[in-house]
Amino acid sequence: MNKTRVILVIVVAILLALLASVGIYRYLSETGRQAEEARLQTVGIVVAVVDIPIGTTINPNQVAITAWPKELYPKDSFADAKSVVGRAVRRDFLRGEPIVESKLVPTGKGGGLLSFIVAEGKRAFTIRVNEVVGVGGFIVPDTKVDVILTTSPPGGTERISKIVLENMQVLAAGQIVEQKENKPITVNTVTLSVTPEEAEKLALAGNDGVIQLVLRNFMDSDNVVTLGATKARVLAGYRPSGPPQEPAASKGKRIVRRKSRTSVLPVARKTFTVEVIKGNTRSEEKFQ
Repeated sequence: MNKTRVILVIVVAILLALLASVGIYRYLSETGRQAEEARLQTVGIVVAVVDIPIGTTINPNQVAITAWPKELYPKDSFADAKSVVGRAVRRDFLRGEPIVESKLVPTGKGGGLLSFIVAEGKRAFTIRVNEVVGVGGFIVPDTKVDVILTTSPPGGTERISKIVLENMQVLAAGQIVEQKENKPITVNTVTLSVTPEEAEKLALAGNDGVIQLVLRNFMDSDNVVTLGATKARVLAGYRPSGPPQEPAASKGKRIVRRKSRTSVLPVARKTFTVEVIKGNTRSEEKFQ
């Protein structure tokens, strides 16, 4: 009886071992098949192995070939690293990002880098500034600014300050089109990205009055409608101090001032009574 139990236990153990072996074999086979399918569904493309800033000429140490999902790879990417070496970059590339044609300066094109970073439908408009207009040197590429014009309106003599353009992107500060460290810099010109209509406004504003730039939050894209500031509005709450002045209507006229008559009331006099005693005689004396 004991021998039969031992044989039964051995048979069950062998069966369990066979089932475990079959399960492991199937698992490994499925894993290998999935890995092979994944390898067949990827393509090799050129990616940046380091951060490549705008204006850089790509060298062989900055790019490499890596596997990329076949369904997700960019259509204008490159399969050969030699195709991108020596090309100029007009948009920043981050580490691990595919190198694409749309972020490179076209082959054989000249004329400077700025013409290639202007968005389609926009124009680059450069205005002359000083340290004050340039917000103390803190206006750097990729910041956003508003343009304030100070001028005299048509038919009027009083000057007015008004925001004429809002949320303008700075393309370059001086000759700098990239700012790695946000440090103040001294520039003589600021180049803005504007539409053709905005370029016309900016040209008129620069020739008709004084232009100033206002730095704004990069995340703030709301346009604010203002009435403009005039001297009368700025000094609306001002009250001059000093002695009161005569009204303007009274200037040049003789002013006659009449003395007011005051009635004098009689003053009531007080009477004092004094009792005088002389021996056995008493008398009263009155004094005023």
